[in-house]
Amino acid sequence: MKIKLLAALLVLTSGGGFAPPLSHAAEGTVAPPRYRIAVCDWMILKRQKLGAFQLAKEIGADGVEVDMGPLGTNDTFQSAITTNAALRREFLNTARQLGLEIPSLAMSGFYAQSFAERPTASRMVQDCIDTMKAMSVSIAFLPLGVRSDPAIHPELRSKVVERLKLIGAQAEKAGVIIGIESALPAAEQVKLLDEVGSPAIRIYYNFEDAIENHRNLIQELRTLGKDRICQIHCTDRDGVWLQDDPNIDMPKVKETLDEMGWSGWLVVERSRKAGASRNVKLNFGTNVTYLKSIFQKP
Repeated sequence: MKIKLLAALLVLTSGGGFAPPLSHAAEGTVAPPRYRIAVCDWMILKRQKLGAFQLAKEIGADGVEVDMGPLGTNDTFQSAITTNAALRREFLNTARQLGLEIPSLAMSGFYAQSFAERPTASRMVQDCIDTMKAMSVSIAFLPLGVRSDPAIHPELRSKVVERLKLIGAQAEKAGVIIGIESALPAAEQVKLLDEVGSPAIRIYYNFEDAIENHRNLIQELRTLGKDRICQIHCTDRDGVWLQDDPNIDMPKVKETLDEMGWSGWLVVERSRKAGASRNVKLNFGTNVTYLKSIFQKP
């Protein structure tokens, strides 16, 4: 029933419900490919900087996942695009001029901060949602992180569920999707989503979580299924480029996603070559070129 409800609500993407990602394609142009490739602005060392778009263009990416900025001990993110309308317009105009998109906003501050325990977590997420609406972005990334992930802190699971229900209601009201990342096995992630019960809370899947925990990546994708995955961090831990990574059979990943009927954004976060982690163009350019050779081949 929940999956049917989710599918029904997602139909609203063309009718004022869940908004589509920011698109710059003019009417009558060729439809975008089924899979598109983006990079994280904070990982290309351009967190919430206009220069991220030009760099992404040079790398060959189709879009940039824009971070909400640092969190630290503040009540909310230090996000200039949230408070400065003129800067938001500049971001949007720059992306449009370069033919790029913003597939998602990221709340990477929750990697190290506790989503379950921070007293202003709801406000933080609402600030992200408000920014999404102002920039016509439909997906946000929320890592449950090292201090709240039920895979690490099962004692916080009930608190995480409680807060996900709250922000799920916030996201539903705004017509956007919050994609959570957890190191839980896929079957447990399904249970978590069922417990939350909101079509606006989905999984932002990261290949590294399966690999690091010695699980079968292909089976994890199949267990989650098309409707539960809103976006993918197509990445592994640093050390080798994706094309050289023995832990990921990328053609098989594409075959699996094809069979599932999934489509969307693959966002490169890490997979930087050992000894060259600061060479942004080399690392991300190599990974983006490889992913396009697999996912966007004629």
